[in-house]
Amino acid sequence: MSALFTRAARPAILAASRSERLRHTAERTPVARDVVRRFVPGETIEDALGAVTVLRDTDRLVSIDYLGEDVTDTDTAEATATAYLQLLDALGAGSDGSGAVRPLEVSLKLSALGQALPKDGDKIALDNAHTICQRAQQVGAWVTVDAEDHTTTDSTLSIVRDLRTEFDWLGTVLQAYLKRTEADCAEFAAAGARIRLCKGAYDEPAAVAYRDPAEVTESYLRCLRILMGGNGYPMVASHDPAIIAEVPGLAREFGRGADRFEYQMLYGIRDGEQRRLAAEGNHVRVYVPFGTQWYGYFVRRLAERPANLMFFLRALSHRH
Repeated sequence: MSALFTRAARPAILAASRSERLRHTAERTPVARDVVRRFVPGETIEDALGAVTVLRDTDRLVSIDYLGEDVTDTDTAEATATAYLQLLDALGAGSDGSGAVRPLEVSLKLSALGQALPKDGDKIALDNAHTICQRAQQVGAWVTVDAEDHTTTDSTLSIVRDLRTEFDWLGTVLQAYLKRTEADCAEFAAAGARIRLCKGAYDEPAAVAYRDPAEVTESYLRCLRILMGGNGYPMVASHDPAIIAEVPGLAREFGRGADRFEYQMLYGIRDGEQRRLAAEGNHVRVYVPFGTQWYGYFVRRLAERPANLMFFLRALSHRH
């Protein structure tokens, strides 16, 4: 599949991720649900824990995401927070937070915790995230706040700054395709924050984001250099071989040993590369999503990489 086709198809695929009609169709189609298991291990905490066991047995770290976003009522936001507390309690039995790098982490989308609510959304999301951070601290796990589309960035980073006054280990995600991200990297690297740097998964306008893949990669490497040279803990969230190839040299240049940065990849993508990096003594954290609200996450994964879309189409054709 050509890069030109992928670039042209990506906006349409991302638009599909927002379609309620397509979501309902996919959720009712057994074939789609079966294929999704490549990227989402299941819908329950038990499903997530099963994936965690396999990953930990192969010396990989984990970050677990209870899928959901754009919550529009306080009850659902509170239910999401409760689900995270239950997940952390389940993780607590096997957690070891005594080292410099905590092997277990949860990832939060603030829009799933109430950020998008029309009244006091930021406060509701902050309160729910604070409760989750408290429980994570008790069980020895980390928390990282995910990024969403660019309209939420200011709100998200403001909430992260508030939380880090009490939980200085809290991480957040910065997206390299946004033109503002170099400045955000400089701020959070100077503050000693954990930063998960990714390319970005939303269809953003050219006014705020780089849209050419080569420009996104160049921005990623500029941002990664800032993080590697800063006081924080860089988390290299990429499957791109060109980016992964640059990491050892940057680590040497800035004197970062294996405990001072990590690679991150998504569950079900480049498993062999994950294992290779871990076997070489690197920290490799795998992002493990679970839950019933898998549709938007899954479609964004299809939009990111031609290989994902081809895998999905082949799997569908083989099952008919």
